[in-house]
Amino acid sequence: MQSTYNKALTASPQPPGKRIAICADDFGMSAGIDAGILELARGGRLSAVSCLTQGPTLSEHTPALLQLPVDIGLHLNFTESLVDDQFCLPLARLIAACYTRRLPAHRVAATIRGQFEDFETRFGRPPDFVDGHQHVHQLPVIREQLLASIAQRYPGRDIWLRSTQTVGSTAMSQAQRLKAQVIALLGGRTMRRLTTAAGLPMNRRLLGVYGFSASPEQYRNLFRSWLADAHDGDLLMCHPARSAHAGDAIGAQRVREFSVLSDRHFATWIEEHGVSVCRLSRDRERLADEQVRSGRQD
Repeated sequence: MQSTYNKALTASPQPPGKRIAICADDFGMSAGIDAGILELARGGRLSAVSCLTQGPTLSEHTPALLQLPVDIGLHLNFTESLVDDQFCLPLARLIAACYTRRLPAHRVAATIRGQFEDFETRFGRPPDFVDGHQHVHQLPVIREQLLASIAQRYPGRDIWLRSTQTVGSTAMSQAQRLKAQVIALLGGRTMRRLTTAAGLPMNRRLLGVYGFSASPEQYRNLFRSWLADAHDGDLLMCHPARSAHAGDAIGAQRVREFSVLSDRHFATWIEEHGVSVCRLSRDRERLADEQVRSGRQD
């Protein structure tokens, strides 16, 4: 893969226009996922990588990730069983427990603390950002404990959080738009309000939501539509992999995403839509301005 777009991640200051982050999720889940993410990051296709601290391959590939010019974040996990004695629930049960306030706050706090500790042990520093596997970070109980943990553990540090407030794309099907709306409705607006009150930055909007069922051509069209719809300060999430691993329900789709993100026309797509790929951790003042502006629009 040609590193034709590395300049976008390292140049300072960023050029004017639509500056967005492209973040790959689930680093540490499998060797194929890690290999795909590392290759894309080396090629300048990513500006952020979200890590599962309990993932079986994270320790092996942490040194390689630390060498790359990307934000490295914690992919907070409450739904994927990766280690013994882990506190997790199926997503539907977790959502129900959160909204009925039956999720034990002390267990949530301990789980968050443990994942922060694991991250610091592996990377030698705090995360640049925090988001959630299956967007669990925005759910009631979890979001309050997460913000409290950040305030206690990292006072004065601008760790950015993922906003799930979305935008509908003309290339998205009705079902895909509905999924994006449901994700945002599960806590996006409240998460922004609480995060703003805590003085922490967020991306402006979330791009990249779809049903994990698309051909390479369909995903290419979606990706280009997200670039066209992007605003300054947005985040585009993706889930690429070099190869699928057994038991991964979206493994084949991860490989299709990788094929599009590694396409030789990537830089052309970025440029034709007036987008530059940036690290949100290095643009905090603009992020704060966008957060206030986005809050006024809600």
